[in-house]
Amino acid sequence: MAKPPKNAISPTRAEDYPEWYQQVIRAADLAEPSPVRGCMVIKPWGYSLWENIQRVLDRKFRDTGHRNAYFPLFIPKSFLEKEAEHVEGFAKECAVVTHHRLEKGPDGGLVPAGELEEPLIVRPTSETIIGAMYAKWVQSYRDLPILINQWANVVRWEMRTRMFLRTSEFLWQEGHTAHATGAEAMEETSRMLDVYADFAENHMAMPVIKGEKTAAERFPGAVNTWSIEAMMQDRKALQAGTSHFLGQNFATASGIKYLNEHGREEFAWTTSWGVSTRLIGGLLMTHSDDDGLLLPPRLAPAHVVILPVMHKEETRAQVLQYCENLAAELRGASYDGRPVEVELDSRDLRGGEKVWHWIKNGIPIRLEVGPRDVESDAVFAARRDRSHKDKQSIPRAEFIGSVADILAEIQDGLFERAVEFRAANTVNIDSKDEFYDFFTPQNRDKPEIHGGFAMCHWNGKDDVEEQLKNDLNVTIRCIPNDAEAEAGTCVISGEPSQRRVIFAKSY
Repeated sequence: MAKPPKNAISPTRAEDYPEWYQQVIRAADLAEPSPVRGCMVIKPWGYSLWENIQRVLDRKFRDTGHRNAYFPLFIPKSFLEKEAEHVEGFAKECAVVTHHRLEKGPDGGLVPAGELEEPLIVRPTSETIIGAMYAKWVQSYRDLPILINQWANVVRWEMRTRMFLRTSEFLWQEGHTAHATGAEAMEETSRMLDVYADFAENHMAMPVIKGEKTAAERFPGAVNTWSIEAMMQDRKALQAGTSHFLGQNFATASGIKYLNEHGREEFAWTTSWGVSTRLIGGLLMTHSDDDGLLLPPRLAPAHVVILPVMHKEETRAQVLQYCENLAAELRGASYDGRPVEVELDSRDLRGGEKVWHWIKNGIPIRLEVGPRDVESDAVFAARRDRSHKDKQSIPRAEFIGSVADILAEIQDGLFERAVEFRAANTVNIDSKDEFYDFFTPQNRDKPEIHGGFAMCHWNGKDDVEEQLKNDLNVTIRCIPNDAEAEAGTCVISGEPSQRRVIFAKSY
């Protein structure tokens, strides 16, 4: 007789990390591939997670003075062509609309008809179309700053896709601001990077490093790009958010001009910044285990699931009533500024099947309630951040009074665990041979989890980045904002360097 699997997810992270990732998404019912190549259907549990991300970030955006608006999905090709670096950076990823209707063809099928005078690009990002509108709205220095955010979908025609991390269509927010001075725009760029870092660490429980991108990794058309970089459990980096100082490049291209206090015409200074549904992939790969999804309570679609245990029909009504009352009392408690969200799972399924469903869905707390619990006025509680066998009986009133503290403990514990993991897999490297060994898998046909963050000196030249990308698929993730000046020599070229940067494999 075959032994039952030790884990709910197969393969495990150690056995096949990319496939483990796909299986966690499937087991938690977060999303599934759509009939359209490279696109995904985000299912209710996954979309609730995105809604919570939106809810928190939208409040942060409003608290920093931004307001939401919406701009067209279609962008005239000529708009994209206005900024040379921008069009070059996105040209290969663009989906293009060339016709505006369908007609019956000679074989009875539908064929495109009505060719457009100018092709339309399905937005890969909105700097150019928003810039065209800002050019109309800005006349005087009194019209500035403009602080606008958009929640939208974008299309980037990806050849190799992976759900949540890289899909042809994805959901995101993109902030676009215009300012009277470069100093104001730079302050905005820094402020929004801090907003992203605060959200990642305090809500996603995902530690990040803030830093500037090199020229090779910079957003097309930007003067400077900053990012937050997180380490996933396979030790690869995930760029989890970006904030761009666009200087006057896009303002010049779009004609965003204003009269200053002295009546002189000047171009505005602009920024853009964004995060996407990629955050869900990052959250998954930061915390989940070989039993499935593990969610930080601050973003979980629900905090507690109640599982009635009803083996006998004569106690069924009593157990259900107890569970309904318990759910109502828990919903009267609050955690992190919102009511405790409770699921009551009374489906006619075997108890073990329901337990494993919620383990794989990552809900922070499970409560099993049977006739004995009703008699003793207690709950049988388990936490997702501990072994599924780790359960304890807690008096009902005590649990209700402590549920917020338990959730906070889970949230803090996940962050501390992720910080420790990153620290254990971040190393200073000063030798080229050691660098290549660090990033070279022992088995090239089926690379195991290896590498991490290598803090190394770099000479500041593009050819080193190009060499490492070609040889090892390693890039400079960022130049950390808190990197201290330190004289050294480039780990690859041996030329002088003034600070260490982060090298890593990445998504």
